[in-house]
Amino acid sequence: MPHSIWKGAISFGLVSIPVRLFSATEEKDVSFRQVHAADGGRIRYKRVCSVDGEEVPYSDIAKGYELPDGDMVVLEDEDFADLPISTSRAVDVLTFVPAEQLDPVQFGKAYYCEPTGDAKPYVLLRDALDNSEKVAVVKVALRNRERLATLRPRDGVLVLQTMLWPDEVREPSFSFLDQNVTIRSQEMTMAESYVEALAGDFEPDQYTDDYREALQEVIEAKSAGREVTRPAAPEVDDSKVLDLMDALRRSVDAAKQQRGAGAKATEPAEAKASEAKASPAKKAAAKKTAARKPAAAKAAAKRTAKATTKKPAAKKTASRKSA
Repeated sequence: MPHSIWKGAISFGLVSIPVRLFSATEEKDVSFRQVHAADGGRIRYKRVCSVDGEEVPYSDIAKGYELPDGDMVVLEDEDFADLPISTSRAVDVLTFVPAEQLDPVQFGKAYYCEPTGDAKPYVLLRDALDNSEKVAVVKVALRNRERLATLRPRDGVLVLQTMLWPDEVREPSFSFLDQNVTIRSQEMTMAESYVEALAGDFEPDQYTDDYREALQEVIEAKSAGREVTRPAAPEVDDSKVLDLMDALRRSVDAAKQQRGAGAKATEPAEAKASEAKASPAKKAAAKKTAARKPAAAKAAAKRTAKATTKKPAAKKTASRKSA
């Protein structure tokens, strides 16, 4: 595990549980430096004051809050130290709620909690949360800021996950929400078929960052002086999608092939009717073909009947000659 980023205690009623926090996640992005394209030299930036044009050392840099009129309020470290943050070294449990009542859009960074003292109260809180199927809503001060967070068990460890405050989540305001959109029953049926075709259990290990892997291969190839091979471009279907139902049918077919089902999507009766209406020429051609078949059959029957009636006459002629 990396170095702990916080040390304090979980306040569980009158019980105090000393813990350390460790980051539970890590970004796997490929990081780049800004360099001079001609010689690869690093590009460095100077901290220059906009007033006197002089370079400013880190020791002289303070935090400033710009007012609406443009004036700057400069805050020193002492101003932050005097703020009344009761959760500076404590994780205060506020309430216990069902997990499904929490909106995932509020979730932020996750941290593992490691007990630093007696593990019994830690295990007691962990198992109590597990048995009740609830999560604890807590307050904690991290990086000089008080945050809302949740506390829940995962793989035998308590996980502290920060949350956005309610006023930090924007309300969606889009014009389409006021539109009266009508969804046909066959469209909903086909959309549900697509969902069912791709339904399954969530297995995180089956998903990979293809872009990052390809980028790493490019970097390794250039580092070793090899020629960079470009991955094959995915095939693009250039055929035009006629309507929503056609797009849904193709999506279901592709999803079933992807899952190895090997069967085409089953079309609803309404979809078949609409498809039949969309191609009257095919219907007319089918009717003509069907009409031709009985006529041909009748002609064949007539020829057979004539041949049958001629045979007895031939037999009479032969008998007369013998007489």
